[in-house]
Amino acid sequence: MEGPNGLTLEQSFRFNFKAINNQTEYEALVVGHNLAKEKGVARVVARSGSQLVTNQVKGKFQIKEPQLV
Repeated sequence: MEGPNGLTLEQSFRFNFKAINNQTEYEALVVGHNLAKEKGVARVVARSGSQLVTNQVKGKFQIKEPQLV
């Protein structure tokens, strides 16, 4: 995470389950969001290299995998 004043917060985490790429991207998004919330962040801008995940989060694409819903 990078703050507006240039402060960088790095966090690593490990999943204890097998997951496909989209699942890991969703989990990383959720973990990042929760970490930002814990730190009192009011606004989050998330970037992803996955057009599928990005458009699903924006509601432009339908989520078909039950694990992702």
